[in-house]
Amino acid sequence: MAVNDSIERRAFLQACGIVGLAVATEGLAGARQGLAAAVRVTRPGPDDPPIPNEIVQRIFTERFQGRTVQRGHVTLDMPTMAEDGRYVPVIIESDLPMGADQYVKSVFLIVDHNPDPLVTAFHLSPALGPVTIQTRIKMKRTSWIRAIAETSGGELWADYLKVETTLNGCG
Repeated sequence: MAVNDSIERRAFLQACGIVGLAVATEGLAGARQGLAAAVRVTRPGPDDPPIPNEIVQRIFTERFQGRTVQRGHVTLDMPTMAEDGRYVPVIIESDLPMGADQYVKSVFLIVDHNPDPLVTAFHLSPALGPVTIQTRIKMKRTSWIRAIAETSGGELWADYLKVETTLNGCG
């Protein structure tokens, strides 16, 4: 049994326990919320994925000027297996405040192994309210996806997810 197998089994058992408890106490609506929470807990480990190449390193240098990217406050939601790289749905959410004095200024989406890894950059204002971004991207091949939020105070928060794809969506 590989390490990943035990993590997946543990996550499955944890999700079953949460759903069972939620059904017993709150009914089906509570079970749905409990399952969503369990799925988010089963993300890749706390380690950041390594920088894979010079292009991604240049993006980090130009955009973030050596500042530390912390994990948290951002949720990247996408399928872990995208059968068609031409059409991959992405949802990015953040629980960071969106007030006049402190807000999410930008959100960057980086696909490590795309021809142009910086897929998109969203520039936001506090007038937009809570950060919830839904879009679709193209992926060349299996890759780490990085959603990085920059606050008005210069902090960087991120979530990462490795997504496998079987069909090249970048030509």
